[in-house]
Amino acid sequence: MAQPISFIHFSGHQHFRSRLVLSILSGRHVRIDKIRSEDKNPGLRDYEISLLRLLEKATNGTIIEISVTGTAILLKPGVILGGTLQHECPLSRAIGYFLEPIIMLAPFAKKPINITLMGITTDDHDLSADILRTVTLPHLQLFGISEGLELRIKKRGASPGGGGEVQFLCPIVKQVNTLNFVDAGKIKRIRGVAHAVRVTPQFSNRMIEASRSILNRYIPDIYLYSDVYKGNESGKSPGYALTLLAESTTSAIYCAEAISEAGVAPEDIGLRATRALLTEVEKGGCVDQKHQILVLLMMVLGSEDVGRCRMAEPMPKTIQFLRDIRTFFATSFKIVPADISDPNCSQLLYSCYGTGYVNANRTLA
Repeated sequence: MAQPISFIHFSGHQHFRSRLVLSILSGRHVRIDKIRSEDKNPGLRDYEISLLRLLEKATNGTIIEISVTGTAILLKPGVILGGTLQHECPLSRAIGYFLEPIIMLAPFAKKPINITLMGITTDDHDLSADILRTVTLPHLQLFGISEGLELRIKKRGASPGGGGEVQFLCPIVKQVNTLNFVDAGKIKRIRGVAHAVRVTPQFSNRMIEASRSILNRYIPDIYLYSDVYKGNESGKSPGYALTLLAESTTSAIYCAEAISEAGVAPEDIGLRATRALLTEVEKGGCVDQKHQILVLLMMVLGSEDVGRCRMAEPMPKTIQFLRDIRTFFATSFKIVPADISDPNCSQLLYSCYGTGYVNANRTLA
C-alpha cells in the first residue's frame, strides 16, 4: 500500500545535496526553506539551481518548486531514470559537486547511466575527477557495483575558466550487498596523479619529486604518474594538482590532494598533498573521511542484515547525515569504539541493520 505523503521540513542551505539524494531514494517529499534568508544575496546559488536541473534530467516525474525569492524549495521526487545525459556545470563549483549525488543515485536507476559533465574538473572545494575515479568508484565496488562502472576524464578544466569534460558510466543493481569491513590492514602501496594543464610539464615532475622525498621513507611500492594535457584537452585555464591515494592490504583507500595556488611553488603543492595523505592514514579506519557519507548511505540501503564498518571519527556533515538518515529511513546506527583495549584509538565501529532497499525502477532484461 502506498505510504501517505508527508513532507519532511528543513531550514538552511547546509547539507543541501545529501537531503535531495535522500528524498529521491526514499520517495519522501522534502521542503527546504530559509535558504540564506539573512544573506545580502538571499536564496539559491547558480550551482544549486544547476544541481536541481540535473536531478530533474536524471529522474522522471520529479516536481521541483522554487519560491519567487529563491529562499525555499519543494521537491516531490519521481523515478530515477538514468540513460544518456549531458550537463553543463556552472563555473562556480567543480564537476565533483554535481557528480557526487549522481553517483549515489545511479545504481538505483531504471537504465544504466551514461552522463557527460562539462566544467571545472579540479578545484579546492569539491572532490576532483581524479579522486572520484580512483577512490569513490572503488568504494561502490565494496557493495557489489562494479561491472561497467567507469569514470573517464576526457578533458581537464582548471578553475576559473573550466573547459573540462568527464564521462561517468554506472550499471544498475537490484540490491546492494551488505558491508562488513572492520580490518583496515596495513598500507601496501601509494599511487598518485600529478596533472598539469596549460603550464610547463616540468611542474608535474617537481610535485612528484617533492612528494617522493617524504613518501620514500615509508614503503617502496610508490608509483606517481605525470598526466600532462595539451591543446584542446587542457581546458581554458592554467593549473596543476597532485592527487594521492594509499591502499591497504585489505583494500582500504585513503586519499588527499592539493591544488595549484597563485604564488605557491609546485614543490609546496606536492608536500601539502603528501602531508594531508599521511594525516588521513593516521586517522585510520577502513574508509577515509571524504567518503563516510557514501558508505553509510549504501550500508542503510543494504540487504536486511547487519552491516559493519570501521571508520575515523565522523565529520560534522557526517553527523548531520546520520540524523537525516533517521528522518528519511527511520534507521539508526550503533556507533561504538573500534578497539576498547586501546585507549588512544579514536576509530569507531559503525553498524546498522539494512533497510533491504530494492531497485524497483530497473527495467528487467
